[in-house]
Amino acid sequence: MGKKGRRKALHHKTFHSESPVKAKKYLGQHFLKDETIAKKIADTLSLKGYHKVLEIGPGTGILTKYLLLRDLELVAMDLDKESIVYLNHSFAMENPHLFEEDASFKIVEADFLSYDLSQLFGKEPFAITGNFPYNISTQIVFKLLDMREQVPEFSGMFQKEVAQRICEQKGSKTYGILSVLVQAFYDAAYLFTVHPQVFDPPPKVQSGVLRLVRKENFQLECDEKLFFKVVKSAFNQRRKTLRNSLKTFPLSDTLRSSDIFNLRPEQLSVEDFIQLTQRIETDLT
Repeated sequence: MGKKGRRKALHHKTFHSESPVKAKKYLGQHFLKDETIAKKIADTLSLKGYHKVLEIGPGTGILTKYLLLRDLELVAMDLDKESIVYLNHSFAMENPHLFEEDASFKIVEADFLSYDLSQLFGKEPFAITGNFPYNISTQIVFKLLDMREQVPEFSGMFQKEVAQRICEQKGSKTYGILSVLVQAFYDAAYLFTVHPQVFDPPPKVQSGVLRLVRKENFQLECDEKLFFKVVKSAFNQRRKTLRNSLKTFPLSDTLRSSDIFNLRPEQLSVEDFIQLTQRIETDLT
């Protein structure tokens, strides 16, 4: 059966009646039940420039099913032993049509935040997607930034305000460290909002799906470590002007007298931060 036939073989239920895996509060789990949304998330991946995909937190496998219909090599990673057992056994039996061809599917029991992904992908490019646990979603993004050389695309579900913050533009109260650091390397798009009732258990907040596509030229024209330090220092005291929030930097009086130091961090675009880092780098040398 080809990909199209396998797609038709899927039962398009709007909701699962019962979850095969119990959601665990300590893991921040809220399992998606709406298959239409799962398909939309799977379809956010362009598969341009890569064919390997890492799904974080597959849980009940609802997104996994639709990823396996795409022409890709999938690794599903979860810390939940119950989920791993389900995916290794019942999932394949419940969805035999997904495995009638030699689907490339690997299941790994591990903590994404501490796992060495070179064990899975070597130096090859791969995308990341998932219905991310909200309690570690920000940490997931910071690890993405550390791996940006290998990850050309990233998509998935966050708490709505976190997804919006990542995609926010300057001038907003929610524009901050995540916004600037992510958008320095990726084009960020907030795609759609997901309501609590389509999860088991329903979270107390709305969720949002975003997509990040790495920029064609993602090497910054400044010292990247210094860029991270400048952005974090500026927003750690976001109510202060840069003259105050960056006072720990040993800068010359000439640079400190520049007009840009009269601004607060949310008034600077990503490009402004890059140019500011260039000026600080020159001043420090």
